[in-house]
Amino acid sequence: MAKKKYIVGVTACQIGIAHTFMAADSLRAALEEAGCEAKIETQGATGAEHVITDEDIARADGAIVAADVKIKGKERFDPVPTLSCKTKEVMTKDKAAEVVAELLEAIG
Repeated sequence: MAKKKYIVGVTACQIGIAHTFMAADSLRAALEEAGCEAKIETQGATGAEHVITDEDIARADGAIVAADVKIKGKERFDPVPTLSCKTKEVMTKDKAAEVVAELLEAIG
């Protein structure tokens, strides 16, 4: 049996409230449905939550950055295959599933 893929990600929108957290929830749900383990950092109005650590990056098979603004610490993801998109592209679980499928196909 193949090991579960570990996917990390970040979500951030201009205001840092609704879209940031809706995108994170949709990504988490789509990744879990795809059989992946996931950790999604939110960079919202109240600061970063569920921060991706160096250990997370070292373990990660891939990353998704869903952001409408420049995220803090983007260089952390340099060693990991990363798919970037806007929050609206992962706002629902169905849309997020398409992005997840694209990443999983790219990383094999």
